[in-house]
Amino acid sequence: MEEARINLSEDAQRRRLARLAGGIQLFRATPHQLPSSVSLPEKDRPILLAAIDAKATHLITGDLRHFRAYLGKKVKEILTLTPSQYLKTRLL
Repeated sequence: MEEARINLSEDAQRRRLARLAGGIQLFRATPHQLPSSVSLPEKDRPILLAAIDAKATHLITGDLRHFRAYLGKKVKEILTLTPSQYLKTRLL
């Protein structure tokens, strides 16, 4: 959430983000290990691990530096897409 807030340039965007954040439900993830085929920096591992634990179908990310190798591919049944890729699948 903090990374998203930092990247927003307008106060109206930050207010909307704060409203949306109010609907987020937090949970304690169970310990998992990433598949041996996945290589991510330590700070990005919890993102994919949380998606695995939540049994997500998609991981939507703009982090091309670290997740580019997984875009359009499934890791543990989770399809990783950029926001625009995801929206295109929903508009077709």
